[in-house]
Amino acid sequence: MSAPTGRPAAREAGGGADDAAQDGTTRGATVQDVTMQDATTTAPDLRGVGIVVVNYGSSALLRSNIADDLRAAGAQVHVVDNDSGEDERRAVRELARERGWSLLELDNVGFGAGMNAGVQAARAAGADTLLLLNPDASITAADLALLVASTRAEPLTMRSPLVVAPDGRMQFRGSQVLVREGRTRAADGSDPALADAWLAGTVVVLTVELWDAIGGFDDEYFLYWEDVDLSWRCSAVGGRLLVDTRVRAVHDGGGTQTTAHPQAKSPTYYYWNCRNRLLFAARHLGARDRVRWALRTPGYAVEVLLRGGRRQLLHPVAPVGAAVRGSFAGLRVLVTRPGSRPGAPPAPGAVTASSDPRRTTPWQPGP
Repeated sequence: MSAPTGRPAAREAGGGADDAAQDGTTRGATVQDVTMQDATTTAPDLRGVGIVVVNYGSSALLRSNIADDLRAAGAQVHVVDNDSGEDERRAVRELARERGWSLLELDNVGFGAGMNAGVQAARAAGADTLLLLNPDASITAADLALLVASTRAEPLTMRSPLVVAPDGRMQFRGSQVLVREGRTRAADGSDPALADAWLAGTVVVLTVELWDAIGGFDDEYFLYWEDVDLSWRCSAVGGRLLVDTRVRAVHDGGGTQTTAHPQAKSPTYYYWNCRNRLLFAARHLGARDRVRWALRTPGYAVEVLLRGGRRQLLHPVAPVGAAVRGSFAGLRVLVTRPGSRPGAPPAPGAVTASSDPRRTTPWQPGP
């Protein structure tokens, strides 16, 4: 099954999920609130922090969202340009020279693969802590410094701030995979008992140590659900997922892609969400749960389509066709390449040198 043409490696709002391993085990990772002392009034220190951003047609967003105070505080910015045309590439080159950013120019290899390449560049520049950032998201140096300090104190924890819209509405404070239902949902991050949690890839901070243990993004996802997969594998190696409620980031959701109607999503969104949901099931779930997810595929496809509003269904060929093609592509993966069911995750703290810290996910062009 072919994917929609013009596949951008930038994500629209709602990817991966809007909505534990119920294969007989309960996963140990949780998403929870954090109560820590207030930040001091000292200037933020972000030395050793590598900020990795994947660009696809988003140079204007990069200019407005990556604040100068981040680099002034010592962070290094690494932009990966997934080729979106010569005009955009020239704009990104000029912006990188102006701001002193590192720039990697790739083909359109996908979001996860682009992140993997950017992290390699950040490591080569000496980063010990990573901020994985969407082009349409922003965070202040002071808030990032809080996340970095707590992450370095607990290096096996992957953190997200609260994510809000520009008008202050809450967008993300935790999410959960509902294995028996074959979908995901938003979840209250204040619940310390939340199982099968995942962190949205909009704004994520983690140490290089934990990144190595996880193995980076699985680039077969190309776009969407890669953050669910990364979170799941973080739990599997004994890492912890945590939403830090002291800190907020702003996300202008969907700013990296546009359509004729403000609420509509692109065919790319529908295809990869439907396909990659089933890739996740093939990678991580047991046989019984894979059957559940397959049977719930039509309902999930409808749910994904409705995220773009009903008005787009007046011209249904492109959105419905993309969802159908993505669903069939995912079912093919589920049937032909099911992964073995993972065992119970190691206890927290099990990420050590024996976890093969040099293991990385190679990046290749997406499917």
